[in-house]
Amino acid sequence: MTASEQEVLTGGLNPESELQTQNEENLVRSNRDYAKSFDDVTCMDVRLDPAAAFGINLGDAHVIRNAGGSAREALRSLVFSNQLLGTTEIFVIKHTHCRLSVNTNDSINQTIAKNLGEDALAEFNGLDWFPFAEPEQGVKDDIAFLKASKAIPESFTISGWVYDVGTGKVGPVRN
Repeated sequence: MTASEQEVLTGGLNPESELQTQNEENLVRSNRDYAKSFDDVTCMDVRLDPAAAFGINLGDAHVIRNAGGSAREALRSLVFSNQLLGTTEIFVIKHTHCRLSVNTNDSINQTIAKNLGEDALAEFNGLDWFPFAEPEQGVKDDIAFLKASKAIPESFTISGWVYDVGTGKVGPVRN
């Protein structure tokens, strides 16, 4: 762990020099590799439980969920995870029958304006909701975005997947 990682995670304290009991030492030792394996960018849809669907145990991954499983929206968290927590692999996972695959920026904005009013819509000020027509293409687009980003190291392993909400099976997306 780098000095900057240590400072962020401990608020500037050095927990190893301040340990008083065997239990505290065990906590710090066990925590060193906690949640350092990979990042999982996936949709917030309730039909998708990343832990159950992909066998992710507590501490295995940083699961970053948002509407549509957008890597663009997750970029801030992905960079933090890599630079401060040490992850080096990203799984981009979208799913079948996603509501973002049947909507457009205009249709989403119209719904917001209708239900919440123009003042509420103005708070989004032209925000891109990152809709996609097909989950496979959405995954490919997100992977291309991540690979083109200067904020994601070239050494990262990035893979894409589509989860079928009907069968519960996940399949790889190949370029």
